[in-house]
Amino acid sequence: MAQLNEDKLHQLVGKMLGDLGGAFSVPTVRIGLRLGLFTALHEGGPATADELAKRAGLTERYVREWALAQAANGFVDYDGTPRKFSLSPEQAMVFAEKDNPIYLAGAFDIVAAMIEGKKAEHAFKTGSGGRWGDSSDACFRPGYVNNIVQNWLPAFDGVEEKLKPGSKVGDVGCGFGFSTLLIAQAFS
Repeated sequence: MAQLNEDKLHQLVGKMLGDLGGAFSVPTVRIGLRLGLFTALHEGGPATADELAKRAGLTERYVREWALAQAANGFVDYDGTPRKFSLSPEQAMVFAEKDNPIYLAGAFDIVAAMIEGKKAEHAFKTGSGGRWGDSSDACFRPGYVNNIVQNWLPAFDGVEEKLKPGSKVGDVGCGFGFSTLLIAQAFS
């Protein structure tokens, strides 16, 4: 048996505990995104767990636990004296402002799908692969909204002129077509 290097073992375990800690935040963030908790906090301003639960139409006990977990992760702010939770402008960009280029809701969905892993396991067994559009649109939507028309198309010589009204464009392999719809809206 090989000699055990305890320093390497401790580094590996430390890294894995950090990775697992991050993985544990994925389900609670997704709950907050899906149930509108981040949005309710952003739009309504600072709130106690009870106030936030009422805004979102949810049960206070679960909202309190959720909000405390998000505060422990640094994903929401907490002021203990009035017992209010809030979103900083930076947190709002990541969790509540859907058209912001930093909005990361789609990334949490991709990570959740990877953790679940059944599609990946099937692909390993069969070689069938997976569809890019199943996960890409939600993750890349903020980048598309903030860059396709404003930055990416102008960077290609002559493309904007070719997209004048009445032009025909093929959408091949573009996921669910969100990026193509943005272009069509901009040039119609």
